[in-house]
Amino acid sequence: MNIVVFGAGALGGYFGGRLLEVGQNVSFFVREKRAAQLKKEGLKISSPEGDFESKDITIYTSPEQIENADLIILTVKGYHLDPVILQLQTIVEQTGAFVLPLLNGLEHIEKLQQAVGKEKVIGGLATIVATLNKDGHVEHTNPTSILKYGALHAEQTPICEELEALHTHINSTFIREEDILKQLWIKYAFITALSGITSAMQLPSGYITNTPATLAVAKNVVREMSVLAEKEGIVIEVEAVVKMLQSFKKEATSSMHQDLRKGLPIELEHLHGGALRLAAKHDIAIPVIETLYGILKPYENGQPEY
Repeated sequence: MNIVVFGAGALGGYFGGRLLEVGQNVSFFVREKRAAQLKKEGLKISSPEGDFESKDITIYTSPEQIENADLIILTVKGYHLDPVILQLQTIVEQTGAFVLPLLNGLEHIEKLQQAVGKEKVIGGLATIVATLNKDGHVEHTNPTSILKYGALHAEQTPICEELEALHTHINSTFIREEDILKQLWIKYAFITALSGITSAMQLPSGYITNTPATLAVAKNVVREMSVLAEKEGIVIEVEAVVKMLQSFKKEATSSMHQDLRKGLPIELEHLHGGALRLAAKHDIAIPVIETLYGILKPYENGQPEY
């Protein structure tokens, strides 16, 4: 299988590296600055699931360079989606590849389907705590990594079967889901609570579990997300998502909180903003999510300047 990983941050670098590690034909589509770093440093992963390093990697910086692709794993941040859609369209038109987005939230699914066709967009999500260090190496810090995927259209069944055949070989947990939309909603509820609260209090996740008032806020976020899910025809169990929050390592935190601490843009509009747009669509109130959105809005484009 010819796999193009679109974006080589911590997420794309990690899962692309794991696929490269087991002999898949993996290439990386990146911006010029990241390409130069990868050419100099190579791809290096430090992980509880096993370290990996390779200097022999294929890098593209222009969509016209890509002639063969069966699958594009899209790993950009939500706020980078709009600027790269034209590039993604070009690659799909040239190769006929399917797109597996690993973005948070849900709005990107419809946006991508409109751009490249409903039959081309597979449902997918990732669960991992990882970051890039100053040299651009991937540092994976939680015990496991999980990539879930599933068909949203009948034409995607063969490519999903090809991915499934790799499960036993990869040093990561790849799971094919029959109801991937439900899994996407569970992740959306979880990450909306985790990212919003850790970023608002600017503390790691342990303070959610250890502070009853903060845990109550987290539960309310999940409840509001469950109401939105139900309006969209999906039932999620509130307590199950809350348990996921409580099982997170106390020193771990969300990628949004990590980005906020670094003064980088955050995925607020893609996550909490998306929830508010869904609430408006169904004419319902989600006051806790709206409050988190308001608190974090000044940080959307990085450290606020006065």
